[in-house]
Amino acid sequence: MKKGLVSIAAALFVVAATIIPNLDAEEVGSYDVVVYGGTCAAITAATQVKKMGKTVVVVSPDKRLGGLSSGGLGATDSGNRAVVGGLSREFYHRLWQYYQKEEAWTLQPMPRENGIPGQGGRGIDNDSQTMWVFEPSVAEKIFEGFVAEFDVPVFKSERLDRENGVKKDGAAIRSISTLSGKTFIGKTFIDATYEGDLMAAAGVSFRTGREANAEYGETLNGVQVGHAVSHQFEGFVDPYIERGNPESGLLPMVHEKINAKDGEADDFIQSYNIRMCLTNDPKNMVKIEKPENYDELDYEILLRSIEAGQNVFMTFSPMPNHKTDSNNNKAVSTDYIGGNYDYPNGTYEQREEIYEKHRVWQQGLLWTLQNNPRVPQKIREEHLKWGLAKDEFVDSGNWSPQLYVREARRMKSDFVISERHLRYLEETNRSIGMGSYNMDSHNIQRYVAVDKEGRKTVRNEGDVQVNPGAPYPIDYGGIIPKKDECDNLLVPVCVSCTHIAFGSIRMEPVFMVLGQSAATAACLAIDAGVAPQDLDYAVLEKKLLEDGQVLEYEVKRPTVSSKKLPGVVIDADAAKINGEWISGNVSPKFVDGGYLHDDNKNKDGKSVVFEFDNLKPGVYDCRISYSTNPNRATNVPVVAETSLMRIEKTVDQKAAPPIDGLFVSIGRIKVGDDGAAAVVVSAKGTNGHVIVDAAQMLPVE
Repeated sequence: MKKGLVSIAAALFVVAATIIPNLDAEEVGSYDVVVYGGTCAAITAATQVKKMGKTVVVVSPDKRLGGLSSGGLGATDSGNRAVVGGLSREFYHRLWQYYQKEEAWTLQPMPRENGIPGQGGRGIDNDSQTMWVFEPSVAEKIFEGFVAEFDVPVFKSERLDRENGVKKDGAAIRSISTLSGKTFIGKTFIDATYEGDLMAAAGVSFRTGREANAEYGETLNGVQVGHAVSHQFEGFVDPYIERGNPESGLLPMVHEKINAKDGEADDFIQSYNIRMCLTNDPKNMVKIEKPENYDELDYEILLRSIEAGQNVFMTFSPMPNHKTDSNNNKAVSTDYIGGNYDYPNGTYEQREEIYEKHRVWQQGLLWTLQNNPRVPQKIREEHLKWGLAKDEFVDSGNWSPQLYVREARRMKSDFVISERHLRYLEETNRSIGMGSYNMDSHNIQRYVAVDKEGRKTVRNEGDVQVNPGAPYPIDYGGIIPKKDECDNLLVPVCVSCTHIAFGSIRMEPVFMVLGQSAATAACLAIDAGVAPQDLDYAVLEKKLLEDGQVLEYEVKRPTVSSKKLPGVVIDADAAKINGEWISGNVSPKFVDGGYLHDDNKNKDGKSVVFEFDNLKPGVYDCRISYSTNPNRATNVPVVAETSLMRIEKTVDQKAAPPIDGLFVSIGRIKVGDDGAAAVVVSAKGTNGHVIVDAAQMLPVE
């Protein structure tokens, strides 16, 4: 590697000597609120504390302020922008103000109105005076601007002493100390880190990994093979170092098997990467060099995936001044799948090593795509146009120092936000902000599967991308710990929620919303002389609304709750899924959160099996539900079977369901003493899209 890329780890992180705690503690001061973290949530929290007339300090383990929002994630995952309020919206407004100036466009002409696309909308939205695409260095300036304007004291590169640095009096934190020996005393504390280090060190319950679907009545949690259809291999990829020879060993980062069934819990977390700021402007480009100790075997899975048909390898989302936010895309990409399992609870040194492995993986990925002769020439030429932006991350070899920690620890409090809350199947009574993005989990592991021809092949597992259907409120209980564990801490990032719920909540605009709401609650609790857990929600709600937070959204959902339907109803997400089905919730109407569809592809072997048990013996009207559309199949085979009889029917899904616009009857079927019945909807041989929503067994009088 060239000078500047050789010792990036040393440039990014505090040298090992500073990781030893300084026993000669220096008391910095006492504050109303101590915010630990340098993320976007930390800055909005601290700003809100100052706006409410309280004293605050930001103790940041990072050198840069803003976390991912200034660390390369310029293509904002905004979801429904109407529910982004308060200081979060102010951040995107200040970005818009910055880019209204001609001098901001140093490497390209100022674009015409709304001239850069964004995720889910216009990148430059002049109607709302907000901007959702931006350069990392500009985002950092905006966060520094908040700090300067509100005179917030900030201590950067100050890592919490996770072993001995949290002093408590009963359930209350009294002070925190960093490894450099600085001590900060506070009335209330906010953990605004991606990792939840203060929360964990304070003895607050948390979890990592994926819960089983059964634990909270979810459908998208736990191991996900059936839903993992996106960012998937396009064909056969031999998993062995020597093709066809299991004795040669598996390719790097490939598991022999999955150790749990779909929907069951495990300890793995979704993959990380580094959001890359690339450019195709030769005047501002740093060439990608071959990493030191490059091993082509590490990229054999990439080369074989190319042979199988992969021709897209990352995003090049446009940012101002000919730059990108480049993120993971397709089967083998910038996500270093499986390389982060030890990160959440790892030591600082372990996390540094994990960061560096991710950086080296991505640098090697780019170099391979640009130079390896096994890569088709067209792909090499396309990627040779790109390099690192010379004027970004100048003190860290032009690589962002911020690892994309998509998920680490999640608090486990008295209130756990689940998929059911996001889909309005459970009540949320104390809204402190709203989310709206897809329930989004990146792939979690690679494993050896068997394809249709009986060959061992590599597959990805864990990817889920399901829209909750509408913006949803986030409950105050999600950011406060159990009172007996800690009664003066708020946690607006490592929220008390399940893995799949966090997949939607974990977006930067939402973190800023929750950071501000946490600070508001902290200040109001101090004024009332109560713990945050005992704060009167009506008081909190009033102040949040005064400050421009969005707490509710009129939702006209085309959904019917299975709880309100007669008989016994099983939703498709709780059924046994054979083959690759895709979740949807666009076409009304449907039961619970959504339905499955076969994408009108690869129909052989695709079926959904609804297994009923504990039914009372007797006669039932057997029904299935689907949403109609002109692209639907007219010949969907459905079979219902019990120990006593079997019935078959072909359903025309272009025709509207005759029962309440939702169900069609398959026929009457008798259930025996075993109480069991099965309903199977198949895609084989069908002539259009097949929709599977729910099955109902309705007792006949």
